[in-house]
Amino acid sequence: MSDARTPAQIEADIISRREQLAVVLDEIGVRVHPKTIIGDAKAKAAEAVDRTAGRAFVAVNRTVSDVKAQFVSKDGAPRMERVIPVALLAAGVVGLVVVSARRKKR
Repeated sequence: MSDARTPAQIEADIISRREQLAVVLDEIGVRVHPKTIIGDAKAKAAEAVDRTAGRAFVAVNRTVSDVKAQFVSKDGAPRMERVIPVALLAAGVVGLVVVSARRKKR
């Protein structure tokens, strides 16, 4: 009978399993501790914010590049046929705002 174990072997096995169980219980205790749960939630929220901010940055960068492409040619020279009308429109809007502000003061 090679399956027969001595009482010392059984006792050593019980001690070993108790130690393993203690480690598992300690791990569970750490995982369910409120500080750990809060820390995990904060980390997930920060990750989501970082991911969203990254996407926003890419979208804004793409939009700025698209707008720049409308007013600057590939070689870097300004496209006067588009810059001049926009500049005139901006000057007109600023003029209207100034005139409107002066009228309100009277």
